[in-house]
Amino acid sequence: MGVILNVEDINVYYGSIHAVKGVSFQVNQGEIVTLIGANGAGKSTTLNTISGLLHSKTGSISFMGESLNKYPCHKIVSKGLALVPEGRRVFLQMTVEENLEMGAFTQPNAGVDADLERVFDQFPRLKERRRQIAGTLSGGEQQMLAMGRALMSHPTLLMLDEPSMGLAPILVEQIFDIIKDLHKAGTTILLVEQNAQAALSVADRGYVLETGRIVTSGTGRELLESPAIKKAYLGG
Repeated sequence: MGVILNVEDINVYYGSIHAVKGVSFQVNQGEIVTLIGANGAGKSTTLNTISGLLHSKTGSISFMGESLNKYPCHKIVSKGLALVPEGRRVFLQMTVEENLEMGAFTQPNAGVDADLERVFDQFPRLKERRRQIAGTLSGGEQQMLAMGRALMSHPTLLMLDEPSMGLAPILVEQIFDIIKDLHKAGTTILLVEQNAQAALSVADRGYVLETGRIVTSGTGRELLESPAIKKAYLGG
């Protein structure tokens, strides 16, 4: 498995606040890699920097062997990297189908109908609601829609930012089942998640962020079984 994402020594600031401090990690093709940590640890900031929404003062980010540092965020999507943002951010006044079509803006028009059917196969609930206004969907359905919209761009790497946030436990289970299914189908996933137990249970590898720094890393199983991680993040 080759490295498809390489993040090297990124430092990100909000004004005078140093939010991400010398973070480096890799994602290999076919993996689920998770970044876990408390609220404010720098997880979402890291994803937003990879996506081009924020910029690092130092270091480099390369994807499929090519530096992303010089590209604006809309060009990064066309390179094969898609972000499902925290809070879902679906277009509330548009239908499910229109939201999905927005995700295909980098793709040739000729393939959009086939891509819609592919997403509807993965998310049958969305097919049932294809004409429904997105703002009337439940939180879980909106999360499925945000994931489906990202998949319309044919991503080589799918980045998920807090997909379980605000969802009831039964829906969290459903979302993680979908993540596992996407992974089995060949999607490489970078997952940011406060629900450390759920994230580490599906991840091949994980990195733990504390106050903007990576403090430990390991396989999902190693981190799940670590006494320090259990105490800090798993209620053990």
